[in-house]
Amino acid sequence: MPNADSNENVLRVLVSTDNHVGYAEKDGLRGQDSFRTFEEILSLAVSHNVDFILFAGDIFHESRPSMRSLHEVMRLLRMYCLGSKPVQFEFLSEAKTIFANTAFHTANYLDGNLNVGIPVFTIHGNHDDPSGPGGLCAADLLHTAGLINLFGKFSSVERIDLTPVLLRKGNTRVALYGLGSVREERLHRLFLNNNVTFYRPTECVDDWFSICTVHQNRVHHGPTSYLPENFLPDFLDLVIWGHEHECRVEPEWNSSKNFYVVQPGSSVATALSEGEAQNKAVALLEIREKEFKVGSDFHTNWISLFSFELSAIS
Repeated sequence: MPNADSNENVLRVLVSTDNHVGYAEKDGLRGQDSFRTFEEILSLAVSHNVDFILFAGDIFHESRPSMRSLHEVMRLLRMYCLGSKPVQFEFLSEAKTIFANTAFHTANYLDGNLNVGIPVFTIHGNHDDPSGPGGLCAADLLHTAGLINLFGKFSSVERIDLTPVLLRKGNTRVALYGLGSVREERLHRLFLNNNVTFYRPTECVDDWFSICTVHQNRVHHGPTSYLPENFLPDFLDLVIWGHEHECRVEPEWNSSKNFYVVQPGSSVATALSEGEAQNKAVALLEIREKEFKVGSDFHTNWISLFSFELSAIS
């Protein structure tokens, strides 16, 4: 497992999802929660000295966030993620392929016009999914501004080709796949018809630690309204599951597919449910070659807490 003696080979990632920035922003009690929590998440990335941040969708609560929400996210990303801190990992993919459906086909930290200290990689969720002319979403604005790296965005409705973001730090190689939110029934049909393809690295294929980031229903809501874990390929080592709000940050082993699943859960409560009532956390992922460990850090300091009881109705 990763240890202090091999920092040059350990890739550290802060993983968060479903931040829902702007949720209840007009509420007198909870209006500041999503903004303060998002800032706390970014500050945790700084304090834990991570190599990059990975968001698994729904940074924003609305597909067209308010001016205030957009401004706060941009301000905080600029405050915490730009700077002179050296980026210690290499980007080995063909950027034009990874960012084909965005305005700028390069990772922001490799852009000579920008000074990025902590790169941010994200897929889009269902709340901030692409729509309208050009198929744009709020995350596109952040990508165009040079604040994040939006990947896992696809233009075709008939097939999905997933090409990984290839990263290397020392002896550690990571293949990061991104699958932005797709309507559940359509995605289910695409998998059944073999129209979803995962491309693997062409060199040293077994040396890559493979991660897939998704934003879909994990809980069954009907025969085709969720993503079965067994649809995903068994060469994956780890699946980061967004969209589900319950915090299940401890890695869960899928014995039939031989990969782990980490479900960080939402960073703010948006519903009265048992899953939402649990502590909120980010995942702190450390990868060394083909081994990994996951820690967590809780960020409840700025949540307007409430309690409730569930009782059966007879």
